[in-house]
Amino acid sequence: MTNSLSAISPIDGRYSSKVDELRPIFSEYGLIKQRVTIEILWLIALSKDTKIPEIPLFSDAITKILHGIISSFSLADAEAIKVIEKATNHDVKAVEYWLKDILKNEKEIKKVSEFIHFGCTSEDINNLSYALMLKAGIKEIILPKIISLQKKINSYAQEYADLPLLARTHGQAASPTTLGKEFANINARLIRQIDLLKRQKFLGKMNGAVGNFNAHLAAYPSIDWNNFSRSFVESLSLEYNEYTTQIEPHDFIAEIFHNIIRINNILLDVNKDMWSYISLGYFSQRTIKNEVGSSTMPHKVNPIDFENSEGNLGLSNALLDHISQKLPISRWQRDLTDSTVLRNMGLCLAYGHIAYDSCLKGLNKIVVNKNKINEDLEEAWEILAEPIQTVMRKHGIENPYEKLKALTRGNKNITRKSLIEFIKNLDLPTEEKKQLLNISPQNYLGIAAILAKKS
Repeated sequence: MTNSLSAISPIDGRYSSKVDELRPIFSEYGLIKQRVTIEILWLIALSKDTKIPEIPLFSDAITKILHGIISSFSLADAEAIKVIEKATNHDVKAVEYWLKDILKNEKEIKKVSEFIHFGCTSEDINNLSYALMLKAGIKEIILPKIISLQKKINSYAQEYADLPLLARTHGQAASPTTLGKEFANINARLIRQIDLLKRQKFLGKMNGAVGNFNAHLAAYPSIDWNNFSRSFVESLSLEYNEYTTQIEPHDFIAEIFHNIIRINNILLDVNKDMWSYISLGYFSQRTIKNEVGSSTMPHKVNPIDFENSEGNLGLSNALLDHISQKLPISRWQRDLTDSTVLRNMGLCLAYGHIAYDSCLKGLNKIVVNKNKINEDLEEAWEILAEPIQTVMRKHGIENPYEKLKALTRGNKNITRKSLIEFIKNLDLPTEEKKQLLNISPQNYLGIAAILAKKS
């Protein structure tokens, strides 16, 4: 095996151990195993149809053997198929030949061996294989990883629901929020996208060379092949697509990948904001013994987890975007441009997988610096121009916005004292003045805390 240090892709080199759980699903071994599975299950399905007398119903014994080939499929089996492929120069045909060879001594199979791959085009096998691979990868690995991130973010929404935070719009001091509310915003966005991903359907087809069951009907015109195929595809827990050319059009893959791009973009937002808050000193990071922040500056603790996540999310999105734009487009009934692209599904998800782990690692290391957050609030009394001018509007005082603009815009020396003086000179009811005089950057929070707690 190639040393990881000589790998061209960091997925198989530097980050190899981080994506091990994806390998059984998205590797070429994983693809070949799914092809073998589909071929065997299709053969069994054919044997159950009484309108195909040439292939009698298999005995329990041979059915057990066939299922055993699936359950025990090994790397050595995949390598044997690759040897055949070198001669055939066709990956799916190699699977057919391998199955015929390993079953050649089984009498029940030998006499019906030509029903292996019966009526199938390679795409019938491939589209179902890729659909099952993608479904397993999303449901078993990617989605749980994203959910773990969402739950961590929501835990911070609850923990810091009441902690006042100076908001920034256009990079400038703005009306305050709470730290928990900002995490709640992200949580709500993720929940929506996660819900869409959970409800995503995975499609498949099994309808021959150009999607019309031409060969099937030529051999067995009395069989309702459309319903036969529907039942088979649905038996794999996939949704049947009866309108296809030679290839399943891959629209559902594009839908899934665009969904993941949106999730990745939300997490890019998280990484960038966390990086910025660390830069401001709002968060520090728990140090790990023997870790080095800088090769020359010993004091540094760099936000490397969020930076790593940001970079890998970018790589994931670039591939996801290309794949989702490419796959639904094919010349006439078939070209092969989708073939090499589909083989990279695991790669784009692997970059995302690494990014999710890095982001979660970063979130687990942060320590909130409440004193620094409060210091910035205390230095931003000018943000109370908003509630003051709003109450002035309520009571019909002329040009309230303009008066507060003249007082505060560009003025970094606004203090509690200067605002109190301004409020006292306003022609407002006593109760309104009292309310304004009690407002501070720390309590001018609207319903931020309530929203955070209910997220």
